[in-house]
Amino acid sequence: MDEIIEKTEWDKEKGLIFNIQRFSIHDGPGIRTVVFFKGCPLRCLWCHNPEGQFFKKEMVLWDDRCIGCETCRKVCPDSAVENPENCTFCGKCVEECPAGAREIAGKEMTVEEVMTEIKKDMVFYEESSGGVTFSGGEPLFQSNFLISLLKRCKGEGISTAIETCGYASWDVLLSVIKYTDLFLFDLKLMDEELHKKFTGVSNRIILENLVKLSSNHKNIIIRIPVVPGINDSIENIDKTSEFVLSLGIKEVHLLPFHKGGVEKYRRLRRDYKFVVDSSQGKNGLNLFSEILKGNKINVKIGG
Repeated sequence: MDEIIEKTEWDKEKGLIFNIQRFSIHDGPGIRTVVFFKGCPLRCLWCHNPEGQFFKKEMVLWDDRCIGCETCRKVCPDSAVENPENCTFCGKCVEECPAGAREIAGKEMTVEEVMTEIKKDMVFYEESSGGVTFSGGEPLFQSNFLISLLKRCKGEGISTAIETCGYASWDVLLSVIKYTDLFLFDLKLMDEELHKKFTGVSNRIILENLVKLSSNHKNIIIRIPVVPGINDSIENIDKTSEFVLSLGIKEVHLLPFHKGGVEKYRRLRRDYKFVVDSSQGKNGLNLFSEILKGNKINVKIGG
């Protein structure tokens, strides 16, 4: 059994969030507010939100904005500009930087603080049949905080969606079902060894959870990031299509690969190790779409 680590020791009224995006139209129906939770059990090689991977605050450095004034160095009380391991994320360098070249990825927020942001757009949810989507990172990684937010949203009459990689204990998934109107379930690779190679974990728990979820919840959309050279082979496409069909799930969103994560890795001072052949991409996306549609599955390109 793979070890699943969830940050259940955190207080249910407090969580670590790295972004709240308003007016989104790609993360569920209607106009939505997307709350991005920090921390994820997967390490997908192509990840385009690396700032959401680790359950800790991180400093983001925008080299193209820096004007070399060294204000950050002067105001830092811990010499963390020279020695990043000393950083306590007090935020002084961020506040004082005249060029906006530094920011902190990750903010501790209470349920009330997040709900204040969510409720700002109530009128748009009502007009567009939208709502809130909890994404990440992986929202199930902070399950206590997630459940608190879901309950509050349902109490306010706000439609809820969870975007998840599915790598969590079944007990956690079961606990959020009755408060969740829609699951956006990521499905990356069917082969277990390839899944381990490219995401760092087995897909066994993910597939088992999806089977159980499909028997307990009828509003599931599968989201597949189509990554050239990784999951766009005929074999994986066929196996994915067969699996989705066997569950009775009728809608799949294919997410085109992009290199949006490259600059983010650089700003986090991490290496982006994924190399993609620029000649690959569209054919796999089109083939995926054709095979899924041939199996009477509704397909949408993009979120």
